[in-house]
Amino acid sequence: MAESFNATAKREVLRDAAGFTDELSCRRKMFRWSTRYNTKRRHSWCRYQPPNTDERAYSDELALAA
Repeated sequence: MAESFNATAKREVLRDAAGFTDELSCRRKMFRWSTRYNTKRRHSWCRYQPPNTDERAYSDELALAA
C-alpha cells in the first residue's frame, strides 16, 4: 500500500520534473497534494466518490438508523 501511495505521489506531484527547487516548495506541494488525495480525489473503494462525500453519506445513514 505504501509503495502504491508513494508511486502515485511521485507521478502526480513531480509530473516529469527532475526534483524540487527547495525544501519549502516540496513541503507545500506535497501537503497540497496529500490534502486533495485524502479529501477530494475520487477513490475506487468508495464507489468513485470523494472520501468526504462518502463519509458524509455514511454518517447520514447512521443518523437515520438511530
